[in-house]
Formats: sequence, C-alpha cells, structure tokens
Amino acid sequence: MTTLLIALGSLVLYVIAYHTYGRWLARKIFRLDPAAPMPSVALNDDQDYVPTNKSVLFGHHFTSIAGTGPIVGPAIAVIWGWLPALLWVLFGSILFGAVHDFGSLVVSMRNRGQTVGDIAGRVLTPRVRMLFLLILFMALTIVLAIFGLVIAVVFRSYPAAIFPCLVQIPLAILIGMVLHRRGVPLLIPSIIALFLMYVSVAYGNVGWLGAFNEALAGWELTHWVMVLLLYSYIASVLPVWVLLQPRDFINSLQLLSALALVLIGLCVAAFAGGAPVDSARPPLALAAPAYNASAPGAPMLFPFLFITIACGAVSGFHCLVSSGTSSKQLKCETDAQFVGYGSMLTEGFLAVIVILACTAGLGLGIAGTNGGTLLGQEAWMARYGDWKALGLPQKVGAFVDGSANFLKALGLGGGFAVALMGVLVASFAATTLDTACRLQRYVIQELAGTFVKGRPITAPKPGVALTANPLTWLTNKHGATIVAIVLAGAMAFTPAPDKGPGTGGLILWPLFGATNQLLGGLAFLVITFWMWRRQLPVWFVVIPTVFMLVLPCWAMVHQLFVQAIGADQSWIEMGRWHLVFIALATIALEIWMIVEALLAWPRARGVLETPVEPLPAVVANEGGRSC
Repeated sequence: MTTLLIALGSLVLYVIAYHTYGRWLARKIFRLDPAAPMPSVALNDDQDYVPTNKSVLFGHHFTSIAGTGPIVGPAIAVIWGWLPALLWVLFGSILFGAVHDFGSLVVSMRNRGQTVGDIAGRVLTPRVRMLFLLILFMALTIVLAIFGLVIAVVFRSYPAAIFPCLVQIPLAILIGMVLHRRGVPLLIPSIIALFLMYVSVAYGNVGWLGAFNEALAGWELTHWVMVLLLYSYIASVLPVWVLLQPRDFINSLQLLSALALVLIGLCVAAFAGGAPVDSARPPLALAAPAYNASAPGAPMLFPFLFITIACGAVSGFHCLVSSGTSSKQLKCETDAQFVGYGSMLTEGFLAVIVILACTAGLGLGIAGTNGGTLLGQEAWMARYGDWKALGLPQKVGAFVDGSANFLKALGLGGGFAVALMGVLVASFAATTLDTACRLQRYVIQELAGTFVKGRPITAPKPGVALTANPLTWLTNKHGATIVAIVLAGAMAFTPAPDKGPGTGGLILWPLFGATNQLLGGLAFLVITFWMWRRQLPVWFVVIPTVFMLVLPCWAMVHQLFVQAIGADQSWIEMGRWHLVFIALATIALEIWMIVEALLAWPRARGVLETPVEPLPAVVANEGGRSC
C-alpha cells in the first residue's frame, strides 16, 4: 500500500503545485498577458515560428524534454535507495526544474524567441553569450552522438518496438498536414492516431513484421547511427509542423496514455497483487531499501544523486527546448504556464513512476538466470547488486520489466506489455534526438551570425542582403544542420575504448551529466539577471542558481581528482586526458561566467538590458487579443 500512497500522493502534490506555485509565478512574477504580441504570430514564417495549439505544443515540449533522462536517471539512482531519489524528484521538479523551464520559456518568448545563450549576452555581458553558446554546442554534440546508440540498444533489446516506432513517422506527417492545412479540430485525429499506434504495438511483431523487426534489430550500430542522423537532418530542416511537432504530439498521446495504464496497473497490484506466479499473485511492496549509502561500487550519494537524476528533477537541456523551439510556437503568453511549468511536473511524475517500477515493480517477478522467477528483494538485488553491472540495457530493462509487471497485473499479455514499454523508451529517445538536432542548428546559426556582419540573429527579413563572408552558409538552416550531423557522426564513428564503431559518443558521455546540470545553473543565472533588471523578486531563484552552479562543479572536481563514476580511480589516474582537458576548460568557463555575473550584479538592479528589435505589429483577433 505504501507504493500506491507514494504514486497518488505525488500526483496530488503536483496538481497542487501547478495551481499554487505555478499560478503565482504566472500571475505575480511573469505577469503573463493574453493580449501580448507573440513571436510565433508576428514572425510567423511557417517553418520555425508557427502559432500552435497549446495541447499540441505541450506534446512537443513534454516529449522533447523528457527523452530517456527521466527513465535512465531514476533507474540508476534507486541504487542509493528509493527515498533520496523520490525526494529529489518531487521537490526538485516543483521548486527547481519547473521554475527553470517556465522561466526560460518566458524570457525567450519576450526576446523574439531567442535562445537563452543568445539572451545571456544582453542580460549579463557580451562575453557570456559566446561562452554560453559554446557550452550549448558541446553538450548538444554529445547528445546527437550518443542517442543513436541509445535507440539502437533499445531496439536490440526489444525488437517488437521497431515497427511501432517507425510507423509513427508517416502517421505524424499525415496528422501534421490535416491539422495545419485543413484546420480540422484536434480531438478526432488524436483519437484515430492513438488507436492506430496501439494497433501497431499489438500487431507490429506478428508474422512478417516480426521477421522485419528481427532483421533491423541485427543492424550494426553504424547503420543505425547513419539512418538516425539522416532522419534528424530531415526533421530539422522541414517546417516544424510537418514532422517534429505532430510526431511529438502523437507520441505524447501514447506515452501519457501508457503512463495512465501503468498507474492503473499499480493500483490493481496494490489491492490484488501482481500477475500470478505459480498460481499465486505476489503482493506489491517496495523491494528496495529506503536508503542505501553503501551500495557496492556506487559513488557517494552527494553530489552524484543530483547529477544522476537530471531530467525528472531539473535539467539544463530543458532550457534549450524552452527557448529553442517552444518559445517560437507559443500562440499566447498565458499558455506558457501549461507548457513550461506543466510539462516539467508531468515529467516529474513520470520519474516517480520509474522509481516505483524499479523498486516495487521488479519485485513482482523477473526471470532468473537459472530459470524460475525471482520475487521481492531477491529480484531487486539481481539488478542492483553492483553499480558496475548497471549498463544501458540493465538501466532500461529495470524500468521496462517493472512497469510491464504493473501492466500484466491488469491482465495484459506479457509480450504486449513489454513491447509497449519498449516503444515508450525508444520514442522518448527519438524525440530527444530530432529536437536536439534542430536546437544545434539554432546554436550554430547564432554562433555564425556573430561573425557575419549585418546578419540578423533571428527571423531574417526577406530581401536582406548578406555581407560576403565564408561563414554565411552556416546561417542557412541546411548548412548549420549539415555541420551538426557531420560533427556528431564523426564523434559517433570514432570507437570508444574496447568498443566498436558507432560508440564514440561514450567517450565524452561521462562529462554530460555534470555539464548538463551546469547548463541549468547558467540558465538560472540568465533568468535571475533578467528578473533583477526588472526589479522582480529573485529570492526563489537564487538558491536553485547557486545549487546548480556548485553541485556540477563539485562532481567534476571529484571525478578529476578523487574517483570517477563507476571506477576506482580518477580521470587523471586513468590517464583519460580528453576528459580532464574538457572538464578543466568547462570549470574555467563556469568560473569566468560567475565572475562576470558578480561584477555585473551591483550595476544591473533596475537597469534594463539593450532591447531586441520590437515585434512587428499584427492584426489582433476579436477583442483585441492575439490568442
């Protein structure tokens, strides 16, 4: 019953937080105005700036920020016990993550849809802008290089997920055309799309489709990387309403409905037990310890818990989605609370379900290595007995098996339950990949725009002549996207130590956790300065800002000089000089930016930054409102 109380209590807490703290931020701090001019309307180019229904935009935003982060992070962190992971997810998402995402969205929305990195140059100092964009560039390159590997691993582990994931692409394009061109109401296409996706899960591994899935599951990693990067290129340069937006929307329908099914299954298991094992239904109970400070091979809980669980609590990657794509699609300022604050709370609830699946769900039964079924603590220890045994398949598998056990408690077949959870994980990874490619395109365009004289940073006007410059082609969406995928491909195809081609993203992946959280701290810094210049209260963002600047730096220093995650030595002792160099450079950049911020702080109070070019006037809708 404890498991059920945690699930329902977390849901109630998130609903209360949305209608209290979230509403306070929207009305009293950010003062959202339904009549305010919006970049998506004033700069509508039918490519990147596209006014979008808030439900569709919620789907795009939620699936883009979620990725596999709220699954993999909590699936690892429960090795320290379920209680520390749960507390960080609950309070981190409400007080840190949702404020970070909401604030990034609002600041960007009021700056012509520019990225947080671009805005940093005006609210802090011009030097900070370049440093910020370089960190974004490095982090996104790692994401693009690694997520092809992540998706390939998921497909190899769960081949039944391949066809359902592939069929989403033509279905998304069809939905995008119907919604955008014909203006059809959202409800009917949504129901049809959801029905077809569940049909693809139920029958997508039958007969020749099963053979098709097995054949693709056997592809080399290099094949998957090439195909997925090509897909990312196409998704990045197409108008956002053609593929990216509708695919994320229909994914969100399936993911949220699957999450609801898992919750219902958890409720059934709490009262009736799990699916029968040897004619008896095992009781639902938390198989993991509440607190486990001495997990074999695990690094110390503090600060690494806060680096391990990023998405689900707070993640710097989210500021890129908020200020990179979502701010360019908001149709109305008041939609920002639902999209920015609400999506993060939804992701937090997903992370709670992951924690329960990996602790209580596994205890309902997993296959033993020597046959038979392992239950309770024995099942949990089989997966979490040693930190070093937690490879990517084990991390994903803990969630898939645990959540599938909740579905099986409902009476659903084991094959369907596992396939559905496999599709959920692979779909999240794919939405992160294509969104990250589009975001990297924006970052490259902004960096190149710095060196191309006379080139506007955002929303160039038709007919504006460009100064002859060898970097001009990088301000074009095709040039910028080609650079993004070529660099990511070059990194991916460089084999990691003791690994084959396609694994090169693993080389710098140990840096990503700390770098990602540092990015969150820097985004908080931009939000804080933006509010400070407008004489708004900043007390509720100062603590998260300091926390998110100190913890990642601490984790990097520990891995440099004491002990790396999953190893008995530091990076210096292991001679991993590429990690040492980049980590030291990142720490130096962080210190530089903090010094710049401290010097600017006393002079910034009440002094507005240089404004962006005002949005062009548009004809308001009836009642004088733009939405």
